[in-house]
Order: sequence, then C-alpha cells, then structure tokens
Amino acid sequence: MHPELLPLARRVLQIEAEAITTLATQLDDSFIRAVDLIMASHGRVIVCGVGKTGHIGRKFAATLASTGTPAYFVHAAEAAHGDLGMITAQDVLVALSYSGTGEELLKIVPLIKRQGARLIAITGNPESTLAQEADVHLNARVHEEACPLNLAPTASTTATLALTDALAVALLHLRGFGPDDFARSHPGGALGRRLLTHVSDVMRTGSALPQVGEEAQLSEALLEMTRAGMGMTAIVDAEQRIRGIYTDGDLRRTLASGCDFSSARVQDHMGRNPRTITARALAVEAAEMMERLRISQLLVADADGRLVGALNHHDLMLAKVI
Repeated sequence: MHPELLPLARRVLQIEAEAITTLATQLDDSFIRAVDLIMASHGRVIVCGVGKTGHIGRKFAATLASTGTPAYFVHAAEAAHGDLGMITAQDVLVALSYSGTGEELLKIVPLIKRQGARLIAITGNPESTLAQEADVHLNARVHEEACPLNLAPTASTTATLALTDALAVALLHLRGFGPDDFARSHPGGALGRRLLTHVSDVMRTGSALPQVGEEAQLSEALLEMTRAGMGMTAIVDAEQRIRGIYTDGDLRRTLASGCDFSSARVQDHMGRNPRTITARALAVEAAEMMERLRISQLLVADADGRLVGALNHHDLMLAKVI
C-alpha cells in the first residue's frame, strides 16, 4: 500500500542511531567537568529550554530528581517573567538549545551569571553565544536530522536526550544511588512495591498462620489446613522450631498410599527440611525462590529456625509483588 514507508522509517532509525554513536565518540573532558560542577553544587539543577529541547529538558529534570539529584525544569520564557526568582547562587543551570542562539535563553544568561549560579550549556554549535558564555559546554552536534527536509528536530533531540541520560547516570553512579533509593522516589509504582515490600509486610502470622505440633495426628493437620486456607500447615516442636511442612501435594500422596487418617501421625507423612525465608527478606526474593523451586508456599523462620510466618503465591499477588 505504501511501500516507501518502511525504508523511510528504517532510515530515520539509522540516522538517529548514528547520531548517538557519533556523540559517544566526541565526548571529552567537558563531560567530566559538567558532572563535577553539579556534584560540587550545594543547590539544585535547574534545567531550562524552549520548544523541542524544552521537552527534553523536562524529561532530564525528572530523571535527575528521581535518581538522587534535586532538579526542576524552568521554561526560558517564563524565567524572564518572574520564574528567575526560583534560581539561587548555589544552583547550576543547564541550558538546552541546539542552535545556541535562542533569544529567550540568551536574555536570562547574564542575569544567571550575575546572580552567581553556574551555567552548563548543551548545544549543537560550540561557537554559539550560549556555548561561549557557559562555564561548561557539551557538544550535541549531529551531522543531519532524520527529517527528509533536514529541518524538524529529530536526530538532534534524540542525541540531546541521550546525552542528558548519560549525565544523569554518571551522577547516579557518583552518588551511590541504589535500588532502595530509587524505590523511595517511586513508592507508588510497581518497582517501588517490588523493592520496598518485605516478607514481613505480606506474611501471615498469629491465628492466620497454620501450624500443628510434630506429635499431631494427620487428621488434625488436615483440619488446620482447611481452617487457614493456605494449602499447607507447618509442623513445629514445643519450641516453635520448624520440623516440617504438610501440603496439598503431600495430601494427594497420602491418599494414594491408602493410609488410615484416623491413626496416622503427621510427622510420618510431612515434608522434612522445608525451604524457609527470613522476615526481613524482600518479598520479591520470596517470589523468586517459590518460582525457582516450583513451590506455592513458603515458611518464614527466624535465625534460630523458629516459625514466625508463612506466605503463598496469593499473598504476593495481593501485595502486587508478582
């Protein structure tokens, strides 16, 4: 129907991929100086831009803020009409403009420098006014846009996005920002749930925890399994140390053996040395263990092997860990 579209789309992707590859080869010590400037700052990173690069700037500020570097975006036009008051001498301004000649940005640069804030410019023109005025300039030049007219910002915005991502990751690395830190800044998302939810948050305890003594009759174990509705019961000694587990699978095997439920003891049919996990472990670790071992339930034990809780796949699903 439109045979020319696939070759066109492939060319767009190829041009943008080449733009990023070229950008990687032209990185120099300016990148290190930009990172050091931000790390030495006692304020925030203020990202400023207009148009398409403004959209890239918003994403950059959001990435910084979620990875340990306080940052926010200010539109260059709004900065000239009052928002400049948000910027202090302790801040670092990152100005994005591919041409480096945007009037809105150039209008506020003298005011920023007079205030004492430092300036990092990301442009595609090292000879531009913005690049020359900056404390550090990062060159995001591309050879051509992916637009057939070589006009619409395409490869240039992709390159700028990639370069700001590289800055954010470098800062993340130097700050020692880890998974727990990331989860704390994303508590409402799936990642936050996976990284912040511990076994202790989802395990069943108290009366909801099925358990019988090791001398219990098999019939007692079945009643306890039915009461708790977990598809298993833990077997413990007088000191609450875990001696075994009796599951739905064990029940099927017991039925197949033809044993007398009225006289059989649970310890003669239970699974011994069951796998356990600690309450302080992440819930996602429990999910991984259950999947790897192909089990549906998991007992939770303390350092002395005493039973403190239990959980199953359903508990993890309710907690939205899996």
